[in-house]
Amino acid sequence: MTEKKLEEKLVQAVKNRGGIAYKFTSPGRAGVPDRIVILPGNKIGFIEVKKPGKGKLRKIQKQELKKLTALRCKCYVLNDPNDIQSILCDINVGEFGDFPQWAFLES
Repeated sequence: MTEKKLEEKLVQAVKNRGGIAYKFTSPGRAGVPDRIVILPGNKIGFIEVKKPGKGKLRKIQKQELKKLTALRCKCYVLNDPNDIQSILCDINVGEFGDFPQWAFLES
């Protein structure tokens, strides 16, 4: 599966929950996550999408995700289509749930 196809699956899953998955680009600032997911009830998460099994975070991406998590934002790296629902459930909790959103800091 390509990164694009995985991202399309994410966007559809968010829509199915009544949410929005904005494509996030920030001119002049590299490394921002690919998507800002907003679910009903003001539930927000930042998601970096990587090719399943092969995609690796660049240093600048890790730095940006660390900045966001330091602000207590929910951040995730999606590289497996089977994780989409778990990530969306975790975002929907509102507070920090059980999904290992900080796993990218270790790699």
